[in-house]
Amino acid sequence: MRYVIENCANGAESALRAQEGGADRVELCAGIPEGGTTPSAGEIVKARQLLTDTRLHVIIRPRGGDFCYTPDELDIMAYDIGVARKVGADGVVTGVLRPDGTVNIEAMRRLMDAAQGMSVTFHRAFDVCRDPFEAMEEIIGLGCDRILSSGQEPTAEKGMALLGQLNGRAAGRIIIMPGCGVNAGNIVRIARATGCREFHFSGRSEVASAMRYRNPRVSMSGTEGSDEYGRLVTDPAKIRAAREALEH
Repeated sequence: MRYVIENCANGAESALRAQEGGADRVELCAGIPEGGTTPSAGEIVKARQLLTDTRLHVIIRPRGGDFCYTPDELDIMAYDIGVARKVGADGVVTGVLRPDGTVNIEAMRRLMDAAQGMSVTFHRAFDVCRDPFEAMEEIIGLGCDRILSSGQEPTAEKGMALLGQLNGRAAGRIIIMPGCGVNAGNIVRIARATGCREFHFSGRSEVASAMRYRNPRVSMSGTEGSDEYGRLVTDPAKIRAAREALEH
């Protein structure tokens, strides 16, 4: 089995750059500073148009913060899955928890029904579950294809021990995909320590704004002195570097 690289793309432009770098799959997200939220329908459509050789998965997360959702938020999530399906996404990335830190089986079944026929990744809500092994078994039972996780640590490199244990216990029943802080410099070490074959990372670099006129007194984020004349987009060279590291 070959290694699979998934890029966390913060827009259609990043998705295209991920494809140029050789990514196998894109997870399309908005709201990256919040950990990723559902992108607009227009963003999904444009990414689908641009991605000719790369699979497209869409995060379904209505807001930042925790993963305990209200009935209204679950309605939104189910509808957004339908939108992603209609415009040709290959899969969705989602996760719902109960207040006690366990997987919300009933809510997840509803979302799984909405996503029927699509690939489903249970995202890093897993990393704030109370019992990762119990959660993994429940997620397997739901029929999810993979779990995106940092091993319940700030980064996947720090969580290698748990990721390896999960991958071993999964025994091929579900894919364990390390994510958070993965890069060309540590991806081989993570692969060897965990036995995992799929990896998730952003690989972004800053691109300067095309604006020539700039008003340094005004900030759209409300943070005085913040630089809003640059943006981070996926860097094809960083995707290629990770691939080359794994294959040599």
